[in-house]
Amino acid sequence: MRDAAINLRALPRQRDLIDRAASLLGKNRSDFMLEAACERARAVVLDQLFFELDPDKFQQFTAMLDAPPGPNPGLGRLMAAKVPWNPGGA
Repeated sequence: MRDAAINLRALPRQRDLIDRAASLLGKNRSDFMLEAACERARAVVLDQLFFELDPDKFQQFTAMLDAPPGPNPGLGRLMAAKVPWNPGGA
């Protein structure tokens, strides 16, 4: 059951274009817009999760991931800091 509202304003020509496209697919405006928005949202999310590299760049990327980390003074300070929830211990 769909119970979350999504409201937006459009120009009449935009609404008419959406209505025409929805009609061509046998859908109503809401179903068409929700489907289109979800498809675009999935593409945006996937674009942030997956990427493609040529073989040379992939080899460089995996070498950087496999290399030991360099010195990190900030991390050292963070790990040495006393925590407020355990002031007397480690």
